[in-house]
Order: sequence, then structure tokens, then C-alpha cells
Amino acid sequence: MPLPFVPYLSQAQAPLTCEVDAVNEYGERYKIPIPAERALTVYVDKRELVTLMTLGAHPELLVLGYLRNQRLVGEVADIESITVDWDVGAAAVKTRHGIEDIEEKTARRVVTTGCGQGSVFGGLMDEVDQIALPDSAHITQSQLYALVNTIRLKETTYKSAGSVHACALFTTASDEPEMLLFVEDVGRHNAIDTIAGWMWMQKNRAPALGTDVSSQPPEANFPGGGPSENCASVFFAKSDGLVFYTTGRLTSEMVIKSAQMGVPIVVSRSGITQMGHQVAQKVGLCAIGRATNKRFVCFASPQRLRLEPGLVLRPEAAASPVG
Repeated sequence: MPLPFVPYLSQAQAPLTCEVDAVNEYGERYKIPIPAERALTVYVDKRELVTLMTLGAHPELLVLGYLRNQRLVGEVADIESITVDWDVGAAAVKTRHGIEDIEEKTARRVVTTGCGQGSVFGGLMDEVDQIALPDSAHITQSQLYALVNTIRLKETTYKSAGSVHACALFTTASDEPEMLLFVEDVGRHNAIDTIAGWMWMQKNRAPALGTDVSSQPPEANFPGGGPSENCASVFFAKSDGLVFYTTGRLTSEMVIKSAQMGVPIVVSRSGITQMGHQVAQKVGLCAIGRATNKRFVCFASPQRLRLEPGLVLRPEAAASPVG
């Protein structure tokens, strides 16, 4: 059986941080790292589409996920290549047959609450009614705590330089959640688009649900030079084992993109907006927010969360004398 077509992705590299001079509260001068935000102008078949402000960790996957989440491209095989050149700050997308009605599709633009850059071409809610998430998807309380702890222990650009959002994709196929991909960017929408691009590439290689791609070579997961250190060598095509994590708030854009990706459970360090809550309820997505240490709030679809009351004690119970 011939392998499914996947586009060529360049492996453009750029520093994630840069050093600047600063002065602290004692009047001391020193150098401090800050995120290296940069502009990336996307051209589709030589037509300028959009300029994304990004950290640039995985720019090709960011562009791929952006095109998918904006509903401009229906299949990953429609794209022949994505080439990024940081010397000119441009990403050249070459499609196989062009994008039909691209002017019409990009005419209406909804600006969302995505850190100043979030936008969705066309109707924001266009695909919501067609989304079907697996009924069996769930997460246990102990898995949730392990997931949050994995994020807490991870060495990140945020720890060294601050001012970025992080998103991650986990699988809960085993008792201990496994991080498949971790992405930081100046906006959470960029980070989730990058994850969407990566997922799209994996699903195209393993189109049948339940296909195990763990035996595929490393370059199958991250074309051009093997997977990054933040990408696991296994992607579970079966979406009922996937959990998405974000440090940002759960807006309608974040919830819709997660649901479009087929991810039924979303965990956030922050809260949720009213529209994000409405969408989560509509599609049956489990939205868990304010998740830090052993505290959390499940805002929607609590039936997907399997509680384990013995893992935590109420403050008054913990303060009670033993005797």
C-alpha cells in the first residue's frame, strides 16, 4: 500500500530568546532573556495571506495548523510544501491545486480574544454543529494531577524569559499521561495551531483509527530531521485518549479549535469565557480550568472526569485533630 502523501516542511530554526539590558529594583544593570517575537508573513501560491507574530519554534507546523483551523485547506495532502525563510520573515505555501474561492473565504474576518492576533475567517461557529466527540473519552483525577505536574516540572521558555503561552497535547492511553507535543508561543492561538498542524500530519500518516505508528521511523513524526525533543515518537490516532492543555484562558476560539482537532478534554491553568463555556457544552467537551497543583474547576461535561475523592482532603478535614 503506498504511503499517504505528506507535504514537504522545511526545518527553519530561529533563537527562541534574546538578551536585553535591564535595570532591577536595586539599580543594578544586567542582561536578561526575553522571548524573541518575530513576524512571519504567509504566502499561499505567491498570494500574501496573513502576517503572524510568533516565537518561531515550529513555524511550518504553525502555518499548517493555521490553514486548517481557518478552514482554508480541507486535506493535508492538498499542500505540496511549506518553506520558511527567517532571513526575510516569510513562509511560502505551495498547494497542489490552489485554494478554491480564497478571496471569498478570507473576506469575512472575526477578530477573537486571542492575545491580539486571534482570528477565524468565515463564521466562527460554522463547524460546531458537525463536530462529534467520542462518548467514551474520560480522564481520571489522578491523571489530571499527573498532567499538571508534568507541565510544572518542564523546563520552558516561560521559566527563563516569561511572556509566552504554552500548549501541550497528552495521551491518557495509560494510567500515566504521556506528553506528545509541547509548544510555546507569544499567543496561545499560535501554540494550538502548531499542535493542530502536527496532529494533522500524524493523522495523514495513520488514517485508520487505532493505527499504531510507534514502529515508524523518527522522521515520520517530524519530517526533515527527526522529531524535536518535545515530540513523542508515538501519536495515537484514536482521539478518545487525547487531552489538550493550555496556560491561557478557554475562549470560544480555543474550545472550537480543540473540538475541531477531535480532542474531547481540555485543561487550562486559567478560566473560561461565557462563549467558550457555551461551545464546550454544545459539543460535549470537558473543560477543566484553574488547574494548579491539586486544585481545579470542571466547567463543562463533568461526566468525562472520574473523581477520586481520596486524593484530596477538604481544608477543614485536614485541620481536624486525629484521635
